Order: sequence, then C-alpha cells, then structure tokens
Amino acid sequence: MQKTGNPFGTHRVLEPIGALPQAALRVDNDLSEIYDNEILCDVTTLNIDSASFTDIKDRAEGDEKKIEQIMLDIVSKYGKHKNPWTGSGGMFIGVVSKIGNKLKEKVDLKEGERIASLVSLSLTPLCIDEIKQIHMQKDQVDIKGQAVLFESGIWAKLPQDIPPKLALALLDVAGAAAQVDKLVKPGDTVAVLGARGKSGLLCCYQAKKRAGKNGRVIAIDHQEAGREDMDDASFIDDVVIGPANHPVDLWEKVDALTNGALCDVVISCVSRNDCEMGAILITKQNGCLYFFSMATSFTKAALGAEGIGKDIEMIIGNGYCKGHAELTLNIIRENCYLKELYTKRYC
Repeated sequence: MQKTGNPFGTHRVLEPIGALPQAALRVDNDLSEIYDNEILCDVTTLNIDSASFTDIKDRAEGDEKKIEQIMLDIVSKYGKHKNPWTGSGGMFIGVVSKIGNKLKEKVDLKEGERIASLVSLSLTPLCIDEIKQIHMQKDQVDIKGQAVLFESGIWAKLPQDIPPKLALALLDVAGAAAQVDKLVKPGDTVAVLGARGKSGLLCCYQAKKRAGKNGRVIAIDHQEAGREDMDDASFIDDVVIGPANHPVDLWEKVDALTNGALCDVVISCVSRNDCEMGAILITKQNGCLYFFSMATSFTKAALGAEGIGKDIEMIIGNGYCKGHAELTLNIIRENCYLKELYTKRYC
C-alpha cells in the first residue's frame, strides 16, 4: 500500500517543516518507495541552469573533478540539486520507471516513456548514483540516478523529431520565449541582454516575430567572441557588444543607437551577477523589463530603479507559461538557422 502524498510535495520536506519543496533546505530523496501521487524516473541527463552552472564552474576553477564533487555534495546535503549560492537548479530528462497509484488514471503517461521535467531541480528529490560525463559548454551532465515528480509538477514527453539533448536544452528555458510572446507588441523596440546564449537567441526570435517589420530587436552580448551567431541571425536588427555589469557604458551605446528613445521591452538573460542596472538604464520610462536570469538580485533591481527615478514595470522570470514547451520547440521547427546552430551546440 503506497503512502499518500501532498499534491505540492510537502511530504518530502525535511527542513523546515511546513515549507514547500523549492524553499525547503532539505528534502527526502529516499526513492526506494514512492508515494501514491509521485512519478519515479530513471534520470539520464541533468540540464543545470546557466546561472548555477556558471557559478559551479567558477568555484571549481573549471576542473571537472571538482565540479563533480560540488554537485554530489549538493545532492547529498540537500536531497536535491539546489545550488546553495544561486538558489537555482535546472531540469532533467529520463525514463518513467513507476507511476503512483493515484496518478495512473490521471496522467497521459506510461512507464517506459521518456520525459523532460519542466520543474526546477531546486525542488526535485534526486539521487545521483554516478556522474558519467560533464558537458562543460552545454550546461549538461550525464548521470545514472533517479528523481521523483510531484502531482503538481509539470513535464513533457520528449518529441520524436528533435534530439533528446537538444529538447532538454530548449525545454530548460522554455518560459523565456513564451513570456516574450506575451510582452512584445507590434512596432516595439526590444533589447535582449545575453542574446547569444541559449535563452537569448530564442527570445530574439520570438521578439522579432511579435514586433514585426516595424519593430526592432537589439541583441546585446558581453564579448566579441560569438558575435557571428548574432550577426548571422535574420531576426536580429542590431548587435551591441558591451558587458551588462557596466551599466553606464551600455546605456551610452543603446542611447546612441536609438537616438535617445531607448527600449520598449528589455529581456535580461545574462547568467552573472550585478547586471540589473544595465537592463534598467536601457529601458525607457514606462517600459517593461523582464528578468529571466536566475542571477538577478531583485533587491538590487527594485532599489536601483528607485535610485535613478525609473518608473518601469519589472517582471520576475517565471519558468512556466501556459503552452511554453510547444511554443519553444516550434521555434526550432520554424527556423532552420536556429535549428542548425542549436544542434551544433547541444547535440
């Protein structure tokens, strides 16, 4: 007889009692038995979110053995892969091993099917038996392990027409382009910080699709290396090279490029700290700024905007948006340039 679980997963919380799994310090990752409303998966690959993986690589000084040890220590201590310094996680792909009795008739899922989790590793009970390979440039780690998804958790079956590693990379940032689809209007000037990255280029594409021929998409990245990826993208109108943590320099470049008009919508996809003010400065008064990056300090953003008298709408990145998985996968199906580029990067 399977034990009854809470739909939000609080039955797995060890510390502090009463917290939800994401906010919890520790969760129970003993997966020898599952609750009646859990889905047990044999995990093959973790996609660590960009802010977290960048942080871990920096702490390990790029040493793969040290990265492995940091990851194993995180899971051993907390029962989940929640980076204690960034607070963020990532997602996984795996094969469904067992479905709790309560869920068997509720979910369109069978044991043996391959899925991607669409909820953060920062709330997902996880066991790692072995780290097989670390893909340093892909933010992906092949493992042998198990994880459970709660009743309230969301997931997606892996598509047949897109390679699993590519689907994992796309679904990890699916919320970004889907939110852009809601925020950008025809004719808008849109800037994307961290534009060459995984979420950045997807945002640029969707921004141009929504802004249309009378709109303008400005791709911003911190270094010249990789500029070609942005220059070759037909959906990008202008490229600006400048680190987002040098806010005044960035503002001067965008101010000159837009003749002082600045941007209607700004999307921040950067994966490093102290980039809030660069994004705020290039957003026009009464404009909209969407922070997708998990490296964002919302204290710095709120007080920084106040400090320079910027009245703008600032939106916290939400990894979930209704229909986000299909919208993001369809970008790759629609655009041959991105499909080829991302296949090279992540497959």
